[in-house]
Amino acid sequence: MNFVDAVKTCFTKYVGFEGRATRSEYWWWVLFLVLVTIVPGMLGVKMVGELLMLASLLPTFAAGARRLHDIGRSGWWVLVGLVPLVGLVMIYWAVQPSDGDNAFGPAPTR
Repeated sequence: MNFVDAVKTCFTKYVGFEGRATRSEYWWWVLFLVLVTIVPGMLGVKMVGELLMLASLLPTFAAGARRLHDIGRSGWWVLVGLVPLVGLVMIYWAVQPSDGDNAFGPAPTR
C-alpha cells in the first residue's frame, strides 16, 4: 500500500473500527498526520494544522484499532496511547508483523 492509498483508506474507513490494517497502511497514515501537523506550522498557519489534527482524530483511533486487530489484540488497547509513556506500548505493537488469519478476519493482502 502506498501513501495515497493509505490516506484514502483511513479517511474512507474513518469510523470503521472493524477489520484489519497492515503495517504500511498504519505507518503511512502516521506520516500523513506528522506532515499535516508540521507543514502548516512551518508556514505560519499553525491553527490549520491543529484543526486538521482534530478532524483526523477519529480516523486515527480507527486505524490504530484496525492495526491492533491485525496483531490479534482488541481495538480497545488503542486507548493505551492516551496515557503518557505507557503509550509507547502502542508503538511496539504497531511495528509487529501480522498475526495471519485470526478472530478479526483473514490477513490483509496489501
